[in-house]
Amino acid sequence: MSYAVKEIFYTLQGEGRNAGRASVFCRFAGCNLWTGREADRERAVCRFCDTDFVGTDGLGGGRFPDAAALAQRIADTWEGEPVTRPLVVLTGGEPLLQLDDALTDALHAHGFEIAVETNGTLPAPAGVDWICVSPKSGAPLVQTRGHELKLVYPQVGAEPERFAALDFDSLLLQPMDGPDRERNTEAALRYCLAHPRWRLTLQTHKMLGIR
Repeated sequence: MSYAVKEIFYTLQGEGRNAGRASVFCRFAGCNLWTGREADRERAVCRFCDTDFVGTDGLGGGRFPDAAALAQRIADTWEGEPVTRPLVVLTGGEPLLQLDDALTDALHAHGFEIAVETNGTLPAPAGVDWICVSPKSGAPLVQTRGHELKLVYPQVGAEPERFAALDFDSLLLQPMDGPDRERNTEAALRYCLAHPRWRLTLQTHKMLGIR
C-alpha cells in the first residue's frame, strides 16, 4: 500500500494527555468528513476544522510507495537525542483512512510509540499504542474505546454526556477555536468544574507559536 502524506515535522505535542512531549507528527492527506476545501465547508460534516490536509506538498510530505519508506522518513525526522520510545503522532485529516498493520509494524521496528488522532468513524489497527478520539457531531462513532476522548466543545449534537460512559481512560474538553474562543473556553471551564471526570485541554501549540 502507498501513503499520501501532507507533512511530517518534529515538534512538541500541544494538546491532550501527551501535551509537551517531543513528537514527530505525520499528517496524512484526506478526510472522510470534509474535503479540506473552503468551497465545500458548508456541506461538510465537520465545519470547524482549521487544519490544512489537502495534497502532499507540505514540509516532509509526499507519496510514499510502502510502509518501510514512510517509517524511514518519520525516523529521519526525529531531531532529539535518542530515547527509549520516541513518539510519533499520526494525524490528519483522518489517519485511519490509510493507517494499516504494515505501517504500525514498520514504525514499531524503528522503536516508535504510535499515537493516533482520529475522528472515531473507523476502527484503529490493533498495533496502535495510544488512541485519541475526537468525535464530531453528525458522524458515526465506531472507535468507542481508547486512551483519551478529546471533545471539541461546544458542538450541538455532540454534548459531553453522550460520551461519558464510553471506555476511555481520560475524558477531555477542548474549547472550539475561532471568533468565540474566549466564550467557548469559559464554557468548557465551567463544564469541567461541574463534571470533574472531564478535564480541560488547551491548544498550547497555538499559544507557543509552534506547529
